[in-house]
Amino acid sequence: MTGSDVPPSFRLAYVPGVTPTKWVRIWNERLPDVPLTLVGVSAAEAFAALRTSGADAGFVRMPVDGADLSAIPLYTETTVVVIPKDHLVAAVEEVTCEDLADEIVLHPLDDVLTWETLPGQPAFERPATTADAIELVAAGIGVLVVPQSLARLHHRKDLTYRTVSDAPASRIALSWPEEKTTDLVEEFIGIVRGRTVNSTRGRAPTPPQPKQRKAAAAGSAKAKATGKPAARSGGKPAAKNARGGSAAAKRGKPRGRR
Repeated sequence: MTGSDVPPSFRLAYVPGVTPTKWVRIWNERLPDVPLTLVGVSAAEAFAALRTSGADAGFVRMPVDGADLSAIPLYTETTVVVIPKDHLVAAVEEVTCEDLADEIVLHPLDDVLTWETLPGQPAFERPATTADAIELVAAGIGVLVVPQSLARLHHRKDLTYRTVSDAPASRIALSWPEEKTTDLVEEFIGIVRGRTVNSTRGRAPTPPQPKQRKAAAAGSAKAKATGKPAARSGGKPAAKNARGGSAAAKRGKPRGRR
């Protein structure tokens, strides 16, 4: 089978925490003959997957690594602290980093937040993954600050989370190789941006309907016969007075009584 004979397909990478279900559903409705394959990657592996053709596009965490990749920022996540349900912090709706000053705050090696100064007290050892850190929180060894989507991804019945108002936030973007902005990539960009199936972007203008063409042709013929421009569809010419001017234009304000 030659390259031109290979049926089109689309590979979409996504990092943990992103749920692409809605966009995949719309893709399958609009392009049922082009299968979309989901490729789960870690935040650190996402950009390599795009560069090595492991995926045509992907949902990644910003900042985007390198000028060779295009990106459209989509949304910013809320940052939360994951705690045991019986923790004191669970009694409030929101905390600050200062409120965690006396806590052991776990900092996994795959942390996706960019910290200038880590909050709380450092753990004796950094967990390898966020999943490992969650297990340590459940064991009562410390707390964990992560984007809310990761707290939901690793949900446990014995844990909960609360918003950290002044922690750094993680932003999600759609990214793809700049030199490989294919028609399918453009199609997916349109889906993510909420472009409808009838959008005029990249499509020829909708041709006039039969009644519109008939009315336009009749107006054009009349204009040639009379030498006057055809009236716009649905409009009426302004009434004129005996001197040829517009009645509305000639009508002035009523004179006051003396």
